[in-house]
Amino acid sequence: MDTTMVIFWAVCFVVFVIAEVATLNALVSVWFAVGSLGSMFFAMAGIKFVWQMVMFVGLSTVILIATRPLVKKMQGRRYATNFELDIGKTARVIESIDNQLGQGRVKLEGTDWAARSEDGSPIEEGTIVTVKMVDGAKLIVARQS
Repeated sequence: MDTTMVIFWAVCFVVFVIAEVATLNALVSVWFAVGSLGSMFFAMAGIKFVWQMVMFVGLSTVILIATRPLVKKMQGRRYATNFELDIGKTARVIESIDNQLGQGRVKLEGTDWAARSEDGSPIEEGTIVTVKMVDGAKLIVARQS
């Protein structure tokens, strides 16, 4: 038994477990932790390093493939962010929008937002617009058709 390799795989296992815990429920390194554990047992049995690597890669891959459906189910469906929920809503221009001057504001559900015109054309104060996308803290809007 090569104690150096046993220690190496034990350290890998601990590092992967710490990485998994640090990423909360992201499940990014649990498969490698299991692969490291398998390789550590191979090292304890005195099996050559090349086979330890085969065990690490193989076991990690098998565990990843076998648990993928469970992981997808656990992570559930993706929920839209607040910004994404604003897309398609209507707002009222409260300060004329002029992309050239970098100015313009709209009121969306009682909240004042910086806004820019989607097509670059100026939009006058009082115009009703539709939110097309969110760019940082600015709404990209277009005149209602």
